[in-house]
Amino acid sequence: MKKFIYFISASMLALCAGCGSPDSIIRTEVPERPAGQQDMLGFAAPAIDTVRIGFIGLGMRGPGAVGRMCHIDGTEIVALCDVEPANVEKCQKILVGNGRHEAAGYSGDEEVWKQLCERDDIDLVYIATDWKSHVMMAKYAMEHGKHVAIEVPAAMNMKEIWELVNTSERTRKHCMQLENCVYDFFELTTLNMAQHGLFGEILHAEGAYIHNLEEYWDEYWHDWRLLYNRDHRGDVYPTHGLGPVCQALDIHRGDKMNFLVSMDTKAVNGREYYEKNRGEEAPDFRNGDHTMTMIRTEKGKTIMIQHDVVTPRPYNRLYQLTGTKGFANKYPVEGYMIDASMSDGLVQDGEGKSGEIDIENLSAHDFVPEDVKKALMEKYKHPIQKELENTARKVGGHGGMDYIMDYRLIYCLRNGLPLDMDVYDLAEWCCLTELSAISIENGSAPVEIPDFTRGGWDRIKGYRHAFVE
Repeated sequence: MKKFIYFISASMLALCAGCGSPDSIIRTEVPERPAGQQDMLGFAAPAIDTVRIGFIGLGMRGPGAVGRMCHIDGTEIVALCDVEPANVEKCQKILVGNGRHEAAGYSGDEEVWKQLCERDDIDLVYIATDWKSHVMMAKYAMEHGKHVAIEVPAAMNMKEIWELVNTSERTRKHCMQLENCVYDFFELTTLNMAQHGLFGEILHAEGAYIHNLEEYWDEYWHDWRLLYNRDHRGDVYPTHGLGPVCQALDIHRGDKMNFLVSMDTKAVNGREYYEKNRGEEAPDFRNGDHTMTMIRTEKGKTIMIQHDVVTPRPYNRLYQLTGTKGFANKYPVEGYMIDASMSDGLVQDGEGKSGEIDIENLSAHDFVPEDVKKALMEKYKHPIQKELENTARKVGGHGGMDYIMDYRLIYCLRNGLPLDMDVYDLAEWCCLTELSAISIENGSAPVEIPDFTRGGWDRIKGYRHAFVE
């Protein structure tokens, strides 16, 4: 990626008036779309009656995905692949235990995954390997005619992101990031509230991944995750916090992220853990203990994203929406604040009849009472949650959101619908990994966030899930 500081002249600032761009910004390259390619906005592939799946990566996340897919109609698990034969065998037992046939197994070689991608009886390749393997596997699968779903983050730098965007556009194959947090019940319900105007216009949103990983570091194959934090600065795991707020803000569906500013603390706990438990000094441990990124959008909205995996803090994804008429917050306390001016709309149902939500005498300094919160969440429960909540809780996967993520992927593929997350969501949510590092390394300078749609960001008006009518 080419990086250079570009100082905007006064005349150019006049042209930019209202867009919120700072007077100096590090520009990022947007490669020209190759001849013959077209964007994937709203793309829907031909419907697939039975989605035939091959899984690559059966260590931490893969077995759960295999098990969940056994509970989703219209799926056939064709192939399983992992460098460790024991992991393949473990997942074969999951299939048999759920009444499925054993799948073709691939293991014992770090290149054997290519054989899975080359099969002609697979529609979807589901990738749950380490971060560094995601892009080469996804590209190879798309080039061999497969849709791909990739664990988070799907790509770790701008070069990789553009490779996925271009490969998806060229092959006309879906490339979806497996971002599960957009399917958490609170996030789905709050998104539905926002889409119904309950918070007025959303002006500011916050998200985070704050999760002390001390008890998990040793579970990553060949220590890949800790080593990545040792060697890289910036927000290396941004998508859990960024995904839900981008949907609420209609990113590349009426708005776009223009630039970011990042800063971090010095590395203390991460470095000390590495030196104590890996037996070697790491004076240049790169990832700060806490990273913060601020983003401004084309329409004048702001976002704050945080990353912290080494300090002793309670788990916190810090999902917040601040609107002109209301506020939503998930961590550490779930709650909503609603402006009193919205009360008339809240006590009416869809037929104009009086409802059961009494929100008179709302406080301007506190969340609505618990009974009102529950009533609001029931009234605005997302249609996806209404359909899948009971099964999702039984099947599980982070409380059910993993099941909903997999179900929606298969549902859209089977019905020939646009996926809930496209390749541009993947690109936007992953780009913080490198762009935040560029900002930090340049004294927290503003860094341009490229338009990965290359001009199509305003063509679709508002984020919506697709359903069969």
